[in-house]
Amino acid sequence: MKIGIFGGSFNPIHNGHLALAKAMVSQCGVDEVWLMVSPLNPLKQERQLLDDQRRYELAQRALKGTERVKASDYEFRLPRPSYTWNTLQHLSSDYPEHEFVLLIGGDNWAHFQRWRHWKDILWHYRVIVYPRDEYPGTIVVPLLPISSTEIRQRVRRGDSICGLVPDSIREQVVTYYGKNDK
Repeated sequence: MKIGIFGGSFNPIHNGHLALAKAMVSQCGVDEVWLMVSPLNPLKQERQLLDDQRRYELAQRALKGTERVKASDYEFRLPRPSYTWNTLQHLSSDYPEHEFVLLIGGDNWAHFQRWRHWKDILWHYRVIVYPRDEYPGTIVVPLLPISSTEIRQRVRRGDSICGLVPDSIREQVVTYYGKNDK
C-alpha cells in the first residue's frame, strides 16, 4: 500500500487540513494519508502547543467517518525533536509492506535544505509538494484560507470558529485553546 505522510502540529486540526488530505488521496496516487501529529517540530518555536494527546484525539475525532485518512500518534514514541528522516526510516522498518510518500507544503519545500538528512529523504522517498500561502506546489489542490494560528486567536478573542474546524471538535477546540492559548 502507498501511504502519504502528512505531518504537522495540527494545533488544532482544521477543515483546511482535512480538505487537503482528502484531495491528496484522490489526486496523488496514495491509498491512504496518515496525518502524523508531531510532538515537536525542530524548525518551529511553538510556545502555544496543546498537549500531544489532546491534539491527537482532536485529529481522530475530526477524521471520524473520513475514508482513507487517519490520524497517527506514531511520532510520540520516537526521540524528540521529531525529524522527518527518522520518522520515515522507522515507518519503513516497522511497515516494510508499505511505500511511504512525503506530503509537504510549498513553504516547507522552500526551506527543505534546512531539514535533517534532506538529501537522503529525496533519494529514498517521493515528495509531493502542495501549495501553501504564496509558495507554489507540484500538485493543484483546493486550499482553504484557514490557519491554526488564526483559530487559536479567534478562540482567545471569543470569536466564532464555525466553519473553520469540524463541528465534531468545535466545542473541544474552544475549551482547550481558550484555557491553553494565552
